Amino acid sequence: MANVTVIGAQWGDEGKGKIVDWLASRADAVVRFQGGHNAGHTLVVGNQVYKLSLLPSGIVTGTLSIIGNGVVLDPWHLKSEIEKLEGQGVVINTENFAVADNCPLILPLHRDLDGLREAAAGSGKIGTTGRGIGPAYEDKVGRRAIRVCDLAHLDALDAQLDRLCAHHDALRAGFGQPAVDRAALIAELKEIAPFVLQYAQPVWKRLKKVRKAGARILFEGAQGVLLDVDHGTYPFVTSSNTVSGTAASGSGLGPSSAGFVLGIVKAYTTRVGSGPFPTELDDETGQCLGERGHEFGTVTGRKRRCGWFDAVLVRQSCAISGVTGIALTKLDVLDGFETVKICTGYRLGGKILDYFPSHAADQANVEPIYEEMEGWSGTTAGARSWADLPAQAIKYIQRVQELIETPVALVSTSPEREDTILVRDPFVD
Repeated sequence: MANVTVIGAQWGDEGKGKIVDWLASRADAVVRFQGGHNAGHTLVVGNQVYKLSLLPSGIVTGTLSIIGNGVVLDPWHLKSEIEKLEGQGVVINTENFAVADNCPLILPLHRDLDGLREAAAGSGKIGTTGRGIGPAYEDKVGRRAIRVCDLAHLDALDAQLDRLCAHHDALRAGFGQPAVDRAALIAELKEIAPFVLQYAQPVWKRLKKVRKAGARILFEGAQGVLLDVDHGTYPFVTSSNTVSGTAASGSGLGPSSAGFVLGIVKAYTTRVGSGPFPTELDDETGQCLGERGHEFGTVTGRKRRCGWFDAVLVRQSCAISGVTGIALTKLDVLDGFETVKICTGYRLGGKILDYFPSHAADQANVEPIYEEMEGWSGTTAGARSWADLPAQAIKYIQRVQELIETPVALVSTSPEREDTILVRDPFVD
């Protein structure tokens, strides 16, 4: 049996929550390996709707769920999210949930800095969620971070606080803000520490044991490859690596553990926040996609920008992240369109490109080259086999996999867990 690594192959919001939930019911452990609580997942199980942003999706099914060291952890949000799920009847305890003791913490000062920067940037803002994820990663690489394990040693934190506050006090002064209230910060950390520490452990050790027993591990990524800090539409990206390779460094297991890499791909394209978007539609078609797809961010509530499927971007994402197969989601949103379009290349300065360029100016100026296909009048909603799909919908799926040079493994036809067509089982690669 193979492990499975799930990543988004566009700009996030591809429907990873439903797919991860579906896979988690067949896994023995689910691991979040990067990002923070800026990663919204909506799960629909029967009549119950669960909205997650930090906890691994497996927690809803009672599967062992682990937050790996590659995640930046807001301890107050963790407590709030756990309490909300417990209120919905989800059982969360030290048997089915663990947090890496070397996770960096998101602190109130990180949220402050995030908001100050975005407000000062004006029209040049990145479009962050304002939750402090970026500043927390900066402190991690700057070796100033306070980590989960430090919560057990708060009385010995003076030297770390000196480094942290020297950095943040200077930044805050530049924005006309007072210095960090160290006493208040320590008081807040002492209050939250017992809650977090009950789940803290060296998760690499627990995962090693799980793997040695031959259990199936599902690695759950957040955001999407096009938001990767190295490979995404820089600078309009997130602050971590979102590609599949991060599953190794962000969990404490080696690269050989990644297994089948499943790229989640929406049947059209969406994006939240600022940045280039070659196939964006500022017309009735774009509005229709947004309304049919209920395109609002799970975390922010922001309206998502919508456009036709961009095969160039997805092909690039699949290559960069070593995708084995894709899960195509929200196919039903395209039901009823007389024609559908797929971007197959770009024009830039008289040249034809079969890739998305790295420079921001080039990214903003590329013009999509479209291939037009006949749409379908029948419905794909709720389909659970190829026989349930209209012929033109099948042709669309086949053309997508040809253009992205990656096979389709799953097709999702509604938010419901069971409305899934299984083409290739990732767990038995």
